[in-house]
Amino acid sequence: MTEHSLDRLFNQVMLRKSADPQQSYTAKLFKDGVAKCAKKLGEEGVEAALAGALGDHKGLVAESADLLYHLTVMWAIAGVTPGEVYAELHEREKRSGLDDKAGRKGVGR
Repeated sequence: MTEHSLDRLFNQVMLRKSADPQQSYTAKLFKDGVAKCAKKLGEEGVEAALAGALGDHKGLVAESADLLYHLTVMWAIAGVTPGEVYAELHEREKRSGLDDKAGRKGVGR
């Protein structure tokens, strides 16, 4: 089975997290801590949303790649693996999106 692009990206993040922060942006993010990683993830999400809203196809592609990178950094710093996310997505495939959303109201999501 071919490894998913997100798995490869996550593996690169894990390899670089202990590198020299002066030589690796990923290592610098880890050194700066979870709050900085969360801030960057949020910024990239907003930038992707704005590119989409503006109909900027090329911008949305670029910002989506940035968003996915920062998401994998957040996973790594929070101890989440891609496999856990894939399992959650797999479980959601079995339910209606509207039913799933209604079932999560008031559960801290």
